Amino acid sequence: MSDDIKRLYRSRDDRMVAGVCAGLADYIGVDPTIVRLLFVLGLFVGGATFWAYLIMMLIVPEK
Repeated sequence: MSDDIKRLYRSRDDRMVAGVCAGLADYIGVDPTIVRLLFVLGLFVGGATFWAYLIMMLIVPEK
């Protein structure tokens, strides 16, 4: 078994609002700016990212 388990956390250091995008970017291994831009684009396209961000802000623990 592997001891290197990936966990999703909100970032404390690289945050704009609540650290959700930076934590998600760290989890999937991309630049946080890309995730932030995708969230903003999602706001204009459908608006579901607003609710996803709020839910993640409440559920995902801080690092």
